[in-house]
Amino acid sequence: MPRLRSLILLPLVALAGIAPAFAQAAKKPNVVFVLVDDLGYADTGAYGCTDIKTPNIDRLASEGLRFTDFYSNAPVCTPTRCGFITGRWQQRTGLEWALGFSAEQVVKVGDRWKPIDDKLALGLPTTQPSIAKLLKAAGYATGCVGKWHLGYKPEFGPNANGFDEYFGNLLGHADFYTHLYKDGTNQLRENAEPVEVEGYLTDLYNAKAVDFIHRHAAKGPFFLYVPYNAVHFPFQVPDEPTSRMDPKDMYKGTRDDYRRMVERIDRGIGEMLAELEKQGVLDDTLFLFSSDNGGERLSDNRPLFNHKQSLWEGGIRVPCLARWPHGLPKGEVVRQPAITMDLTATIAAACGASASAETPFDGLNLLPILRGEQPEVERTFYWRVGRSDRFQKAIRHGNWKYVLDGQLPMLFNLDNDVGERQDLGYRHPEILKDLERRLAAWEAELAKNPPPQLVH
Repeated sequence: MPRLRSLILLPLVALAGIAPAFAQAAKKPNVVFVLVDDLGYADTGAYGCTDIKTPNIDRLASEGLRFTDFYSNAPVCTPTRCGFITGRWQQRTGLEWALGFSAEQVVKVGDRWKPIDDKLALGLPTTQPSIAKLLKAAGYATGCVGKWHLGYKPEFGPNANGFDEYFGNLLGHADFYTHLYKDGTNQLRENAEPVEVEGYLTDLYNAKAVDFIHRHAAKGPFFLYVPYNAVHFPFQVPDEPTSRMDPKDMYKGTRDDYRRMVERIDRGIGEMLAELEKQGVLDDTLFLFSSDNGGERLSDNRPLFNHKQSLWEGGIRVPCLARWPHGLPKGEVVRQPAITMDLTATIAAACGASASAETPFDGLNLLPILRGEQPEVERTFYWRVGRSDRFQKAIRHGNWKYVLDGQLPMLFNLDNDVGERQDLGYRHPEILKDLERRLAAWEAELAKNPPPQLVH
């Protein structure tokens, strides 16, 4: 089996030189995690984009780390967000697909699964672990600004799951100016209360994020989670307040519309970085950036195949950047495979928090690897889509990727075929069978403790 590609880090002889900088990381860092919605793998300058200007996102890469083999927990919104908040496989909570009108929902009643038609009924229970609750117990102020998409009811909301402050939309998408869901549902909340505020959604989130930093930077460590609504459809551009979402034509838009939406996110990231610098805490802040899944119709996922909703690389391999001068190297490229829920374990470790013995993280603390304190490790990731209109499973183990699309099993070597063009299953049937066994074992382990709900 081919070996994993090397993690590009500073030479060992340089570790002594960077050790003093990392020693400063004993101070609890602030944490900002920006999660973009449906961003394409190649839609920022840091990943080779030329038609979208992202100087502030690119700064995160040049002053921090850029991952090449980073994955979302799922190919759609809700399950990846669940994986981040809990630090665990979303299957443990039963949120395997996006909540909303396209969801196929069932709940367990006794020994049977019962379909439930109320599309706003389910969400992330407070019985599940939460990175916000962990950091709050560790002395952090916790804030969430943006798209929640883990339940509409207050008992599933951000405040119930450990965030001191919340401002954003609760559902999967919104009109960027009226802030309504496609059926007219009012979903904008200030904490748990409905609120009406004028403005373009991304601009509102940018301002709220900066305000949170401004108010908390001098008081002690804080954790700010900024899950943007953009660049999810509807493709409404900034500075056109008369624009309205058309529920009958939700996908109307152009690449230039998409560009303007991404660039407004980049502006917000620049404003957050500027406020952190103004408050004197920029280099004491772990600033993370990623996407909840692969890009959709207006995005650029090259060199990957396919897009959001699929388990091909274009649906699950996403950008990821990490900047923390006092805790991580600068300007390096990371080829260690990683996944969204690794960020949860990494944030917790950086902040001096840990998961409970009853609900340990499924993600990996990446800090020792990123700092060059230990070698890269072989990883195994699993994905599953079990909808009535789409059946896919996938596993990546080392550089081998197995994809079951419908009833067709395929095997790819991502080391030299990241575009998944050459099926090698017939050449390496023993590897294909090994990955099938690993995938079956993962599903069997999850089945030992089934969740009381299932969204697929």
